[in-house]
Amino acid sequence: MDWLISFPQLDPDLLLSVKRAIDGSLKALTRTWGQGIEDFFHPLQVILILFERAMTGVPWPLVILALGAVAWVSTRSWRIVAVAVALLCAVGLLGLWEDAMLTISLVLTSTIFAILIGLPLGIVMNRYPRLGRVMSTVLDVMQTMPPFVYLIPVVMLLGIGRVPGFIAVVIYALPPIIRLTDLGIRLVDKEVLEAAEAYGCSPNQKLWKVQLPLALPTIMAGINQTIMMALGMVVIASMIGVQGLGLNVLQAIANQYFTQGIFNGFAIVAIAIIFDRISQAYGRRLQKHREAGHD
Repeated sequence: MDWLISFPQLDPDLLLSVKRAIDGSLKALTRTWGQGIEDFFHPLQVILILFERAMTGVPWPLVILALGAVAWVSTRSWRIVAVAVALLCAVGLLGLWEDAMLTISLVLTSTIFAILIGLPLGIVMNRYPRLGRVMSTVLDVMQTMPPFVYLIPVVMLLGIGRVPGFIAVVIYALPPIIRLTDLGIRLVDKEVLEAAEAYGCSPNQKLWKVQLPLALPTIMAGINQTIMMALGMVVIASMIGVQGLGLNVLQAIANQYFTQGIFNGFAIVAIAIIFDRISQAYGRRLQKHREAGHD
């Protein structure tokens, strides 16, 4: 009856040999092509350093003014502007200004790259249904996979540092923008598409002049979720050397520094609220503009 208690498994020696073969192949790959892979991603490191220097080198009053201006242009709400500025000032008063700027630079660059990659993939997913079904399965796997798993391949290929952390954040944050770009295009009114075809629009003209503009509110919801997922990955990415608030939280956990963890956690939440309120309000403005255009 022991076989009913212990689940049968493959030959342990066979499993061990397979694991060793896979791990050995990956190690051989990094030994052979490691320098070439690092050289390939070097421009990315330059971009990340430029963003970090831009965020940490700009005087804090200019950063707050820029944030207030972006919040006002995006939302047209003085309440959201006041909340965003107050939260950022609170982060600075806690002595976390530079770390917060490093975190914001990572989130911004990750979001920009995720949008540049995700928008075309969302369009492809919509245009080619068969490929879209395959992509949907891959996205399902990506969204259910534990975040820590994303760190394993990038660390094996690139070691630790800002570039592997950035790549892990981008991959983790990609699914929402891909899915919601596809969804936004599919939700465009068929009557509008028929009217565009009646006016002689080509498929590309219909995409760029009709579908994408009308899908913008849904795409903005995807961007909002991408930002939130990128910010949520910051703490995990700190495990492989990413600087910023996430690293402070990790140190607080390791050393049981309660107040350090609370303060840095508050700073991460404050940044999340700022990005969330601005992007959501902008999405609602786009939605109202779209509804007004239909009236």
